[in-house]
Amino acid sequence: MNQISRRTFFRGAGVCLALPLLEAMLPCRVNGTPVATAPRRLVAINIPLGFLPEKFFPTQSGAGYALSEYLAPAETLKNNFTIFSGISHPGVDGGHSAEKSFLTACPSPGSRTFKNSISLDQFIARQIGGETRFASLTLGDHSLSWSPNGVAIPAEQSPAKAFARLFLSGSAKEVAAQQRQLEDGRSIMDTVLEDAKSMERSVSGADRAKLDQFFTAVRETEQRLVKSQAWSQTPRPKIAAPPPGSYNGADLAGTFRAHFDVIRLALETDSTRVITLGGPGYGTVPLIKGVELGYHGLSHHGKNPDMMRQLELIERATLTAFFDFLGSLNSSADGSSTLLNRTQILLGSNLGNASGHLTTNLPVLLAGGGFRHGQHLAFDQKQNYPLPNLFVSMLQRLGMEADKFATSTGTMSGLEMTRD
Repeated sequence: MNQISRRTFFRGAGVCLALPLLEAMLPCRVNGTPVATAPRRLVAINIPLGFLPEKFFPTQSGAGYALSEYLAPAETLKNNFTIFSGISHPGVDGGHSAEKSFLTACPSPGSRTFKNSISLDQFIARQIGGETRFASLTLGDHSLSWSPNGVAIPAEQSPAKAFARLFLSGSAKEVAAQQRQLEDGRSIMDTVLEDAKSMERSVSGADRAKLDQFFTAVRETEQRLVKSQAWSQTPRPKIAAPPPGSYNGADLAGTFRAHFDVIRLALETDSTRVITLGGPGYGTVPLIKGVELGYHGLSHHGKNPDMMRQLELIERATLTAFFDFLGSLNSSADGSSTLLNRTQILLGSNLGNASGHLTTNLPVLLAGGGFRHGQHLAFDQKQNYPLPNLFVSMLQRLGMEADKFATSTGTMSGLEMTRD
């Protein structure tokens, strides 16, 4: 069997669909086993309103810690992530303004004279971005990505538009036609069917299984995006009582899942190796049963039990979507490893306690990426450990010669790399 190029595409009218990593793309074998040459990647996610600390952080530290309430649904993935507490960006204040510094660690974001610096993702993209079709993707309701000159890179808020950007090509008329076909329930796979059938006939059984998994993911993503678009056009139910304020309804959990579907496909096809996602928040009233008030308002709960109950519903839905995303990456082969093991997934927030706009004791989780996980690294709650140290460790795991990033003082204490 001839080796298949890593940049082989399925093509159809208005469609250019890259392939996931297959055995047939690996350049060599040792004792008949393909040698993994899969690239390493980064996905960084910011939840701007954070999480209830008492629900998120474990009470025990070290490798034998018990999962917290919020983390309990991820029991099967416990050895695939590390929880950090007692960490923050030195000098970063300003409440909500701190989201500007989530990946830059640039101090004083609330200052009138504030000028941002390059974000972690763009620092990485400048070194490895040339190896993929897109140097990086910036997704979500707010941008985490900042250029070397401190200019924000616009974020794509729509998962459907991000999907189209990744997989639809050709003339404007062809792309528009393909978008209409997706809305009518026709899959991209229908357009590239002949190429797909030809490929399945020429690869190994393991590659055929991988392709089948990939095709299923493409179809399911399309279906989710169409559903998400339909929700955005569906009016909220009318009620007799006056609303608590002016707001727009939003399916936050559904939007997260749609973004995660697109991110997974972007990683599988090696369309990019650097992705950021700025989570939603602020004035929306999430389409979650039992939630009646705006997300931002609920974050300022003042210990009100009913507000905290509603906020907990939102945060649990957010983390459930996230852990499902991790599970999907963990079940996806990437050479001789998994997509999760080859991808650093950073989840965190610029606020440690949104109710008080506090920017210390940030909730941070790092999954996958070739680190030794299954632990809670707990640092001083009063004298926080510098979060930029984690960024240095992440850069080094990506194979970059970096001993400093922003206000770092070294690498992350207690976080070790694995050999694979």
